[in-house]
Amino acid sequence: MSVSQTIPFPAKKLSLMTALTAAILVTTGCQSLKTTSGTNQASSTVQGQSGQQPQKLESFNITGKIGVTTPANDTNGAQGGSAFYAWGQQNDRFAIELIGALGIGKTNIEYNGQTATLVSEKTGTLTADDPETLLKKATGWQAPISQMPYWVSGRPAPSDTAPTLDNQNRLISSVNGEWNASFTYKGNDKLPSKISAAQSQGNKVVMTIDHQNR
Repeated sequence: MSVSQTIPFPAKKLSLMTALTAAILVTTGCQSLKTTSGTNQASSTVQGQSGQQPQKLESFNITGKIGVTTPANDTNGAQGGSAFYAWGQQNDRFAIELIGALGIGKTNIEYNGQTATLVSEKTGTLTADDPETLLKKATGWQAPISQMPYWVSGRPAPSDTAPTLDNQNRLISSVNGEWNASFTYKGNDKLPSKISAAQSQGNKVVMTIDHQNR
C-alpha cells in the first residue's frame, strides 16, 4: 500500500503542528536566539521585474508530502521514498515530524541553530552539525534542508545563484550549488505550493506545501 493509504495524516495535522510549535517555543524561551549572517542577508530584498520579493518568513508552520529519489549505483537501481511531514520554524530553529519516513519509520528532526538531532524507530537518536548531514547519515537521502526556509518563503537563499522571477515577481527557479530548484504556485498566491529540487547525478526532492498560518 502507498503511504497515503496507510497513514491518516489529515487527522494528525493539528496535533503535530501544536506539538512542533510548542517544542520550538520552549526552545526559544530557554535559549537566546542566534543571529546568523544568513538571517541578516535574508532581511534584504531582491529586486525583480516589478516591486520586491517577499522577505524570508522568520516563523511558519507547514505540512505536506515529501518525495525523495536517489540515483542508481553499482549495486542498486534508482531508489525512492515518500513521507508526510509537519514542519515548524522559528528563526533558525525548526522541528520536523515525518510519518512513513523514507524507510526508517516515524522520524523527528530538530535543529537548534547549532546541532541537528534525528530520532526514528529504526535509527534511534543521531546528531550532526547540520540537518543535511544528519538526513544522509540516517537514510542515505540528500535534500537541501537548509535552503528550504528561504524557498518556502518564495525567495532565494543567500547562497543561491541565478534566481528567476515570473511576471508577478515570484521566484520560479533558483540554483544552489548542485541543486536546481523550481517553484509552483496556486493561482496568484505569493508563497509556493510545491518545490522541486534536483541534482544532475539523479538526487531529487519534491515537496508539496500547505501553509498553515497565512
